[in-house]
Amino acid sequence: MNIQNILLQAAGGSPNPMGNIILLVGIVVVFYFFMIRPQMKRQKEARKFREGLKKGDKIVTIGGIYGKVVDIKDNNIAVVELAENVVVKMDKSALVADASEIQTTAK
Repeated sequence: MNIQNILLQAAGGSPNPMGNIILLVGIVVVFYFFMIRPQMKRQKEARKFREGLKKGDKIVTIGGIYGKVVDIKDNNIAVVELAENVVVKMDKSALVADASEIQTTAK
């Protein structure tokens, strides 16, 4: 038995099929606003960040490595300088944040 039926029986009423439909629609609305919509917003922001990358931007990779964009090749490849004379090619999907916006506490 579900909780709604138990509560209705305790109140002396009979189960209403329309109430079940309203409850189901309510659950879908809650899932949309608290799970689906924020995820879509994060994906849109990440796509906008990756499309806006340009030479000289400081970035952070998914693995937490800080670097600076040296060049953008094709649409999906960024050449990133990790340290002096250490340059790697990375897929743009591996870049997650702008390092200039991240505040570090280490000195």
